[in-house]
Order: sequence, then structure tokens, then C-alpha cells
Amino acid sequence: MRIGILGFGHIGKTLVRTLSAAGHEVKVANSRGPETIPSDVLSSGGRAVNVEEAVKDVEALILSIPLNRIPNVAPMIASVPSDTVIIDTSNYYPARDNKIDAIEAGKVESVWVSEQLSRPIAKAWNAIGSDSFARKGKPAGSADRVAIPVAADRDKDREIAMMLVEDSGLDAVYSGSIAESWRQQPGAPAYCTDLTREEMAGALAAADKDRLPKRRDIAVAAFLERMGDPKTNPDADFGVRVSRALFM
Repeated sequence: MRIGILGFGHIGKTLVRTLSAAGHEVKVANSRGPETIPSDVLSSGGRAVNVEEAVKDVEALILSIPLNRIPNVAPMIASVPSDTVIIDTSNYYPARDNKIDAIEAGKVESVWVSEQLSRPIAKAWNAIGSDSFARKGKPAGSADRVAIPVAADRDKDREIAMMLVEDSGLDAVYSGSIAESWRQQPGAPAYCTDLTREEMAGALAAADKDRLPKRRDIAVAAFLERMGDPKTNPDADFGVRVSRALFM
């Protein structure tokens, strides 16, 4: 499949590696230009391009950028054919994204994203930490393979997004419509808790929308407190432990 990826953060890097290794034709772009993308990330066959090239002639386009930058890419996505599957990986963090009134009032994050882009989307790869994604991917059928939720409204979007999640080394679990994708937002039991496929359904069902913002903010404070102390820098699975303790 021909895939474009906008964004080269920690999630974007692993997407390039895993999806190109799975045999997909992957193009990746960031805002600083293709020359800033290191060759080791492209060793599985990914190709660094400029932003305009990344959105051309692709069957799926993955947005791996901060949520507050979604409106910036909306004009170029307007030229992408309507049958191209758009997959959003973003999460809303007010301290980083600046407060967005609609989301603060309760609008589901990916509903807001879909409105900014004026088109249907799928939501995937938002509910796994970048370290877990980089380290814990396994072949299909492996014991204790980490699962992540995938939300979408259109059948094609759901099918393609779930297939690509599986190709990236994770089990895909359909979580429902985009309107229901709050069940995989920060603060929910399914968010960054590294659950198996068997555990994921219960976590999605247990989500309480009203409690998500407070739980999210407590988790952020816990991260910042540990990161600011050089004697107690968190280990690789600290985020998973915090998420399980606060969200489940």
C-alpha cells in the first residue's frame, strides 16, 4: 500500500520503520525538510520527501503531528482524494496544544480533528506510548501482543487502519465510531496501558468520559515531577505503570 506520513516524532519514526518493513511504500515528511530525517529510520525502505509530496498519490495518509497543528495541514489535505484513508494519531494536551474551547467543553478530540479537515478519519496509534510502540511490537499471533484501539466511521477507513496497525506489530481492536473515540483518549483505561486484545474490550467499556480530563492532568503532573528529578528519572515502563494506576 502507498502510505504518506506527516510528522516525524517518536510515533512517526516507528511507523516509518514498521510499515516499510512490512512491505508498504512509505513516504514521510516533516516541517523541517527531508534532509533532516536520518537515514537509519529509512533503512527498511521508507523515503523522506517534502510535505507536498507526502500527500500525493497515497492510499492512506497518517497524521502523526500534535493536535494543535491539525488546522495547519487542512488546506493541503483538501486536495487529497476523498477515498484516501486519513488516520489521526493525535491527543489533546492543553499545556502543549493551548486550550481548545470546543474540546474543553466536551467535544471528542477526533470529532474536532475531523471537523478541521472537513472529512472522515480513522483514529489509531494514539493510545500507545512511543517507547512501548518502539520496543514491544510482535508478529501476529505472538503471546501477550500489545493491542490498541482503532476508531472509524467508514468501513474502508476501519479496515485499512486496522490492517496497518496489525502490520506495525500490534493487535488492532475496533473501538467504535469517531464519536465514541473518547474511549481511547488520555485518561481512559485503554490509553497507554499496554493491554492485550483480550483485555482491551473491557477497558474500552469501562471508560468514563467525565473523568478523563482530571485523570489526564494528574498523569501529566506525575510525569513532570519524575522527569524533573535527575535521581528518579523514570524507566521505560514508568508511563505504563502510571497509566494503569490512574486510568484503570
